Amino acid sequence: MGTKNNDLQLVCDKLTSMSTPDSNQPGTRHTFQPAAERPEPAGAQDRVRDIAEVAAVEVITTTAVHLMSAAAVKCGLAEGDDAEQHKDLDEARKLITALAGLITAAAPEIGSQHAGPLRDGLRSLQLAFREASLIEDAPGQGPGEKFTGPVN
Repeated sequence: MGTKNNDLQLVCDKLTSMSTPDSNQPGTRHTFQPAAERPEPAGAQDRVRDIAEVAAVEVITTTAVHLMSAAAVKCGLAEGDDAEQHKDLDEARKLITALAGLITAAAPEIGSQHAGPLRDGLRSLQLAFREASLIEDAPGQGPGEKFTGPVN
């Protein structure tokens, strides 16, 4: 499992280097709050202009990295002694399936330069899920396999 964890970490590191530095800061939390419920902070118009300048490929890869990181934690691949406490394969299945759908749909738009590493990370997660699961899924029935096909 250590090798798979290292492979996944390498893929995540490579992908995060493709996204914006501000979104990769440790402790950065991204939460949705409806516009009607949040105050208009100073400089909001500047941030709207800033996001308008971000390329779609960057938004897609950043989203994929967040899904990948969350799925890795839910598969029990987090670093530290408490990794098992964060393991939740039901949640991991949902995240991996969402990641597979995103990558499959976005691949033609973002090109192989970005889609290749995302696919590698997805495959590593699918294999890690299979290894962590006590009940084996039938071929093609694992998380995200309806989008990627069977992973072995």
